[in-house]
Amino acid sequence: MLGLGILFIGGLSTAFPNPKTYVNRIINIEVASFGLLLVMLVYDETIALLTFIAVTAITTFVLVRVIERREAA
Repeated sequence: MLGLGILFIGGLSTAFPNPKTYVNRIINIEVASFGLLLVMLVYDETIALLTFIAVTAITTFVLVRVIERREAA
């Protein structure tokens, strides 16, 4: 229940951010992904968890690079 709640709140705050900054959106995406991680932990899906952790790390790296390029331009 906690994971689904965090996933729902993170999804809503990502879709409708209050201050529309890139950093705020990344934080909201991370909140939603943490909720998804908790849901996966409930079902004990090891392969899904490992894939999720790897994809989250790569996605965060790519998003930070995109923000840096937009801020520099």
